[in-house]
Amino acid sequence: MHEYIGKLQQHNMRIGIVVSRFNELITRGLLQGALEGLQRYGVDDDNITVAWVPGAHEIPLVAKRLAQSGQFDSIVCLGAVIRGATTHFDYVAGNSASGVNQVALDTGVPVIFGILTLETIEQGLERAGSKAGNKGFEAIQAAIEMVDLLNQLPKPDAAATKLKAMVQH
Repeated sequence: MHEYIGKLQQHNMRIGIVVSRFNELITRGLLQGALEGLQRYGVDDDNITVAWVPGAHEIPLVAKRLAQSGQFDSIVCLGAVIRGATTHFDYVAGNSASGVNQVALDTGVPVIFGILTLETIEQGLERAGSKAGNKGFEAIQAAIEMVDLLNQLPKPDAAATKLKAMVQH
């Protein structure tokens, strides 16, 4: 039996962080937690890139650009979407979640979903460094573990990957 388990260890890992300016009171806390996590796990500051986007809806496009660049081992996406009185929340939350997921599937780069979907601003503040810990820190842990896990797994067959790409287009 083969068993693969990602570990919280990194070796010169390069991390891209995409963070939303919308609800910045919350997202700044998430970013701070992420940066503290990277420092704790020994990621060099020179290997960290932060890209600010207007809102959570814009996160997937920038995450895809970073992932496709070949310069990053993982991309961490941080944002906060708070439910309001309209259906806008459903579209932004759903599109950002599916977009982030699609970037990971399309590029093979671990793209971590650290976008909070909230009912209230208080819930966001709790998850960005107060009572409920910091989800930005947890997103960094997931990124490190996924990079380690993917490094352990067999590499994709280049010919099969090329054939699949040709069939899709």
